[in-house]
Amino acid sequence: MPTSRSVPVFILMFLSAGATTVDDSYSEEISPQLDYKDPNWCRPLSLSNGAIDCRSLRGVGYGNRLGTRCEMSCDRGHRLLGRRTLHCLANRSWSGTAHCRKIRCHVLPLIPHGRYSCTRGFVVDSRCDFTCAPGYRIEGEHSRTCQPKGSWSGTQPECADLDPPKIKCPPSRLKVAEPGKLTATVTWEPPAARDTADKYLNVILSGQEPGTEFQEGLNIIRYTVYDQARNRAACKFIVRVEVRRCPELPPPLHGYLDCSSDGNNYGASCEYHCDGGYEVRGTSSRVCQLNRNWSEGPAECVPMEMTYDVKTASALLDQFYEKRRLLILSAPNISDPDYQLQNIMIQKSDCGLDLRQVTVIELLGSPPRETGRIKENLLHSDVIEGLRQVFRISRTYFSMLLLDKLGLDRERFIVPVSSDELFSYIDSFLLDEEERERLELHADFCDQNTETSFFF
Repeated sequence: MPTSRSVPVFILMFLSAGATTVDDSYSEEISPQLDYKDPNWCRPLSLSNGAIDCRSLRGVGYGNRLGTRCEMSCDRGHRLLGRRTLHCLANRSWSGTAHCRKIRCHVLPLIPHGRYSCTRGFVVDSRCDFTCAPGYRIEGEHSRTCQPKGSWSGTQPECADLDPPKIKCPPSRLKVAEPGKLTATVTWEPPAARDTADKYLNVILSGQEPGTEFQEGLNIIRYTVYDQARNRAACKFIVRVEVRRCPELPPPLHGYLDCSSDGNNYGASCEYHCDGGYEVRGTSSRVCQLNRNWSEGPAECVPMEMTYDVKTASALLDQFYEKRRLLILSAPNISDPDYQLQNIMIQKSDCGLDLRQVTVIELLGSPPRETGRIKENLLHSDVIEGLRQVFRISRTYFSMLLLDKLGLDRERFIVPVSSDELFSYIDSFLLDEEERERLELHADFCDQNTETSFFF
C-alpha cells in the first residue's frame, strides 16, 4: 500500500502535467476539500444497457479516482447519448454524462389484404413476419428485421391475389325433343362462383341461355369466371337433345304420304293420299309415338269402288264427295259437232284428268232415248234427271260443267275448250298447294304416255 505522503506527490505530478480534463476557470474558492484518505474521488459510474471500461494511472480497478478515464459503450440495440469518454476531475465530478437509449425502427405500415407480427416489436433484431388474407399470396420479402442502425432490412412486400376463383357447372343433361318438334327447351340454374379473395365476380356464359330452344344433337355450354385480379376459372357441361324417331314409312302403292314436322320424329303425323282413281283403305293418318312406334296400321290405296246402279243423284254424288272432281258433259245428241270435238279433246287428255282427279259424266239426248254414262257404266234415268235439275243442265244445247270435290259448281263452258285451257283453270283455282307439287312431279308421265300411244 502506498504511504500517505505519496498522495500529494501524485496530485502535484498530475496537476503539473497540465491535464486537459481540468477546467482552467476552476477557483480555489469552490474547489472541494481534498480528502486524500478517501480513494473514491468521483462518484461511481453506472450505465444501464451498456458497459464502462475505466483506467487510471494506478491501473485497472481504480475506476473512480482522480484522473481516471472511462470508456462508455452500449449493448447491442442501444445508442450512446452523451460522451463516449469520461474523466474524473479534481472537483470530484465526471467530465460529462452518458446514456444508452434503446434503438427502435419506425413502425411498419400495414399492407392491403395482409398483416404482420413481430417477435420483439420494433427494436433491433426483432423480426416481423408478413401473412396475407385467404386468397392472397406474398409477393416480395416474407419478413423484415430491424437492423442495428434503426432501419428495416429488405423492402415492404405486397399481398397479391394469385388464387383463381372456383366454379362448378351443373351436370350434363339429356332432353327428349317435344312432340312434333326437333328442338327441346332446356333449363338449368346458373353455377355459383366463389373466390377466397373477392366477393364480386364476373361470370360469363358461352353458349345458349337456359330456357331457350336447343337443336338436336350435342350442345356445349361453357361458363368462365374472372375475379378482380383477372384470375380466371372455367367449367363446361353438355346439353344433348334427342329426337326420337319411328321407322320411315314407305308411301303406299298408287299414293303418297304427307307428313308433318320432320316426317318420322316423335309427334309427327303422316296422312295417306291416293292417286287419281284410287282411295285410302285403312287408317288415313298415323302418328309417331314416344316408344318409336307408329300408331295404327298402314293404309293402302285401292281402286275406287263406285256403284253406278244407284237410283238418285245424291247417292251417286256422295261417292265422289271429297274424292274426285266431276266434269259433266251435256249435248242434244251424239252427233252434235261441239260434243264430238270436245269428246275427242277429253279422250286425248284422259291422263291429265286422272292426275287432277277428275271424272267425266256424259249426258246425251232426250227422253225416252236419253243416256247417261261414266265411261262404259250407264246411269239410271232418275240419276240423269236429278243431275240436270240440281245443276240446271239443259238438253237443247251443248254445255260442260266443272264441279269441285265439295260438289260446288265452279265453271260452265258453252263451247268446246282445249285441254290446256281446262287444265289451266283446274290448276289455278281447284288444286291446293300439295296437289300442285304432286302434279309437277308427275307432269312428264302423261306426255310420255301420249308419245308412246302416238308411236304405236
